[in-house]
Amino acid sequence: MRRFLLCIGVFAWFAVSGLALADDSTSTTTAVPTEATAAETSADGATAEAAPAPLPKPQPLSLDELLEMVRLGFASEREENRQRERDFLARKEDQAQLLSEAEAVLVREEALSQQLEDQYNAYETEIGTREEQLTERVGALGELFGVVRQVSNDFSGLVWDSLISSQLGDRKELLDRLGRSKELPTTADLERLWFELQREITEQGKVVRYQAQVLTEGGDIEEREVIRAGPFSAFTDGRYLMWETREQQLRELTRQPPSQYLGTVDDFEETESGYAMLAVDPSRGSLLSALTDTPNWTERIHQGGYVGYAIIVLGLLALVLGVWRWVVIGIASRRVTEQQQHLDHPKPDNPLGRVLTVYQQNRGVDHETLELKLDEVVMRESSQIERFLWLVKTVSVVAPLMGLLGTVTGMIQTFQAITLFGAGDPKMMAGGISEALVTTMLGLITAIPLVLLHATLANSARRINDILEEQSTGFVATESEGQHGTD
Repeated sequence: MRRFLLCIGVFAWFAVSGLALADDSTSTTTAVPTEATAAETSADGATAEAAPAPLPKPQPLSLDELLEMVRLGFASEREENRQRERDFLARKEDQAQLLSEAEAVLVREEALSQQLEDQYNAYETEIGTREEQLTERVGALGELFGVVRQVSNDFSGLVWDSLISSQLGDRKELLDRLGRSKELPTTADLERLWFELQREITEQGKVVRYQAQVLTEGGDIEEREVIRAGPFSAFTDGRYLMWETREQQLRELTRQPPSQYLGTVDDFEETESGYAMLAVDPSRGSLLSALTDTPNWTERIHQGGYVGYAIIVLGLLALVLGVWRWVVIGIASRRVTEQQQHLDHPKPDNPLGRVLTVYQQNRGVDHETLELKLDEVVMRESSQIERFLWLVKTVSVVAPLMGLLGTVTGMIQTFQAITLFGAGDPKMMAGGISEALVTTMLGLITAIPLVLLHATLANSARRINDILEEQSTGFVATESEGQHGTD
């Protein structure tokens, strides 16, 4: 029995502890809105003081105290529940009142919305009527409005790209406004448009000097005196300028056109009156860009690569040797011709004179020995005359073959670029194609003059050799006749 009562007491103690915790939480949660409400409704706006901390619950010392605490807890809970029910019913009545007020507001707003909708429809009808009246009254002015917009848009693009804008400043604001406007242009706008059209036409026929900002090669903007030749070309300090449409800025070209065109700028700048020669760009920048992008001879040679360098080195070596041999053979030919006129007085400075010297030194020997002596000296002189001619001939043959080799390597490079990057961008293939064409060109340029030079040298050497052989044969024949006459 005592154990049963002890179990009931423990259960009741847990129940009371749970109720106490619920009361604490309820008092804590309900204190906040109460204090907030008090703070909101207070006249002086003072902030409510913080609620005091709850006191610790007393602990039961016996089963009777525990049962009393349980009974009081149940009574407190029932009173709290009844208070909650009364609060809920009070709030329900307030909610009904709020709902009725909201419905009344909704009715008023719907009536206002219907009134505004009727007013909007009336305005729409009025706008349509007024637009019809405007169209009737405008009449032919509508076509004028379309023409003004079209002319303004076309002229705006022309002004944007025109070199004259570097002198006259920004004129696009007026043109863009007229081109986008949905209203009829005013008389002042029409007069201004006509004036700008006439001024553009007039300035295109002038050569003027003016101060303008120029973007230099170093990236600095400097104020310089610029000379403009119509809408075609502009230059300063002997250098052509380019009109950058995107930045609306004159820019100094990093690379100038060839000297045949650039040379006309200095003379034109020094001319104060009259006429002077000047290279202009009628395409307004396209031809000038193409000329500056065209590689010079140095860049062309670099495009040939290592094969092109080898062709040039061999060609220069063969050309130097060929010119040297051409000078030597020319001097020898002239001296041989002079020696033919003085056979009795041989000179050692030419091949024929050395042959005559050998003949005079061996006139007493038999004709067979003399013939061998003369053949020996003729062969020695012929080898000296034809010295290094083989190298000129070899290079003239090898140069086109090396050009063909460069063509093959260039095409291999081109196909590699196509494999890696595709055929969509021609610039990716330009390097290999340039190498192929440049090496072929260098090979032909090297071979053609060397072939002509070798033919000239071979012909001159053959003429001297023929004279030596002819004279040596004559000497042998003369000596043989003399010996037979003596016998």
